[in-house]
Amino acid sequence: MVRPRDGSTKYNSTFAERVYALVRRIPPGRVTTYGRIARAAGAARSARMVGWLLHNAPPEIAAVAHRVVNRHGELTGGWAWGHPAVMRALLEDEGVTFVEEFCVDLERHLWEPEDDPIAMNSTE
Repeated sequence: MVRPRDGSTKYNSTFAERVYALVRRIPPGRVTTYGRIARAAGAARSARMVGWLLHNAPPEIAAVAHRVVNRHGELTGGWAWGHPAVMRALLEDEGVTFVEEFCVDLERHLWEPEDDPIAMNSTE
Protein backbone atom coordinates (compact mmCIF):
# COMPACT_ATOMS: atom_id res chain seq x y z
CA MET A 1 0.00 0.00 0.00
CA VAL A 2 1.20 3.49 -0.82
CA ARG A 3 1.42 5.69 2.27
CA PRO A 4 1.08 9.45 1.69
CA ARG A 5 2.83 11.99 3.88
CA ASP A 6 -0.33 12.85 5.81
CA GLY A 7 -0.69 9.26 7.08
CA SER A 8 -3.98 8.52 5.29
CA THR A 9 -4.29 5.33 3.25
CA LYS A 10 -7.70 5.21 1.56
CA TYR A 11 -7.03 7.63 -1.30
CA ASN A 12 -3.69 6.11 -2.23
CA SER A 13 -4.84 2.53 -1.89
CA THR A 14 -7.76 3.34 -4.19
CA PHE A 15 -5.46 5.25 -6.54
CA ALA A 16 -3.09 2.26 -6.75
CA GLU A 17 -5.99 -0.06 -7.54
CA ARG A 18 -7.16 2.31 -10.28
CA VAL A 19 -3.66 2.58 -11.75
CA TYR A 20 -3.23 -1.19 -11.80
CA ALA A 21 -6.68 -1.68 -13.37
CA LEU A 22 -5.78 0.75 -16.14
CA VAL A 23 -2.36 -0.77 -16.80
CA ARG A 24 -3.99 -4.22 -17.11
CA ARG A 25 -6.20 -2.79 -19.90
CA ILE A 26 -3.37 -1.54 -22.15
CA PRO A 27 -3.62 -3.76 -25.22
CA PRO A 28 -0.54 -5.52 -26.60
CA GLY A 29 1.05 -3.39 -29.30
CA ARG A 30 -0.12 -0.16 -27.66
CA VAL A 31 1.43 2.16 -25.10
CA THR A 32 0.24 4.96 -22.87
CA THR A 33 1.92 7.51 -20.64
CA TYR A 34 2.32 7.89 -16.90
CA GLY A 35 0.35 11.14 -17.08
CA ARG A 36 -2.56 9.63 -18.99
CA ILE A 37 -2.79 6.82 -16.45
CA ALA A 38 -2.70 9.36 -13.61
CA ARG A 39 -5.41 11.52 -15.20
CA ALA A 40 -7.66 8.53 -15.92
CA ALA A 41 -7.15 7.30 -12.34
CA GLY A 42 -8.38 10.63 -11.01
CA ALA A 43 -5.15 12.40 -10.06
CA ALA A 44 -3.88 14.27 -13.11
CA ARG A 45 -0.77 15.63 -11.38
CA SER A 46 0.40 12.24 -10.12
CA ALA A 47 2.41 10.85 -13.04
CA ARG A 48 5.42 10.28 -10.78
CA MET A 49 3.26 8.35 -8.35
CA VAL A 50 2.18 6.13 -11.24
CA GLY A 51 5.85 5.47 -11.96
CA TRP A 52 6.50 4.63 -8.34
CA LEU A 53 3.51 2.28 -8.24
CA LEU A 54 4.71 0.51 -11.38
CA HIS A 55 8.19 0.20 -9.93
CA ASN A 56 6.65 -1.57 -6.93
CA ALA A 57 3.92 -3.39 -8.85
CA PRO A 58 2.75 -6.93 -8.19
CA PRO A 59 4.00 -9.48 -10.77
CA GLU A 60 0.85 -9.49 -12.92
CA ILE A 61 1.15 -5.72 -13.38
CA ALA A 62 4.93 -5.70 -13.78
CA ALA A 63 4.48 -8.17 -16.66
CA VAL A 64 2.70 -5.49 -18.74
CA ALA A 65 4.14 -2.27 -17.28
CA HIS A 66 6.59 -1.99 -20.19
CA ARG A 67 3.62 -0.50 -22.08
CA VAL A 68 3.85 2.72 -20.05
CA VAL A 69 6.24 5.38 -21.37
CA ASN A 70 6.88 9.04 -20.65
CA ARG A 71 4.92 11.86 -22.31
CA HIS A 72 7.37 12.00 -25.21
CA GLY A 73 7.20 8.25 -25.84
CA GLU A 74 10.61 7.65 -24.30
CA LEU A 75 11.39 4.42 -22.50
CA THR A 76 11.91 5.40 -18.88
CA GLY A 77 11.38 2.12 -17.06
CA GLY A 78 15.06 1.19 -16.96
CA TRP A 79 14.92 0.66 -13.21
CA ALA A 80 12.53 -2.22 -13.82
CA TRP A 81 14.02 -3.87 -16.89
CA GLY A 82 17.63 -2.83 -16.84
CA HIS A 83 18.88 -1.24 -20.04
CA PRO A 84 16.12 0.41 -22.16
CA ALA A 85 16.92 -2.13 -24.89
CA VAL A 86 15.12 -4.76 -22.78
CA MET A 87 11.96 -2.66 -22.65
CA ARG A 88 12.30 -1.94 -26.37
CA ALA A 89 12.56 -5.65 -27.15
CA LEU A 90 9.39 -6.37 -25.14
CA LEU A 91 7.52 -3.67 -27.07
CA GLU A 92 8.91 -4.74 -30.44
CA ASP A 93 7.73 -8.30 -29.72
CA GLU A 94 4.23 -6.79 -29.55
CA GLY A 95 4.67 -4.90 -32.85
CA VAL A 96 5.41 -1.44 -31.41
CA THR A 97 7.58 0.70 -33.69
CA PHE A 98 10.03 3.43 -32.77
CA VAL A 99 10.85 6.88 -34.16
CA GLU A 100 14.20 6.96 -32.36
CA GLU A 101 16.29 4.31 -30.63
CA PHE A 102 14.36 4.47 -27.36
CA CYS A 103 11.32 6.55 -28.34
CA VAL A 104 8.03 4.88 -29.30
CA ASP A 105 5.97 6.09 -32.25
CA LEU A 106 3.18 7.57 -30.10
CA GLU A 107 1.13 8.68 -33.10
CA ARG A 108 0.81 5.09 -34.16
CA HIS A 109 0.65 3.19 -30.87
CA LEU A 110 -0.88 5.49 -28.23
CA TRP A 111 -3.72 4.04 -26.18
CA GLU A 112 -5.93 6.64 -24.49
CA PRO A 113 -7.42 5.21 -21.29
CA GLU A 114 -10.18 7.80 -21.32
CA ASP A 115 -11.35 6.53 -24.73
CA ASP A 116 -11.79 3.00 -23.37
CA PRO A 117 -15.17 2.78 -21.58
CA ILE A 118 -14.27 -0.54 -19.93
CA ALA A 119 -11.03 0.91 -18.56
CA MET A 120 -12.81 3.99 -17.26
CA ASN A 121 -15.54 1.88 -15.61
CA SER A 122 -12.89 -0.26 -13.91
CA THR A 123 -11.45 2.84 -12.25
CA GLU A 124 -14.67 4.02 -10.63
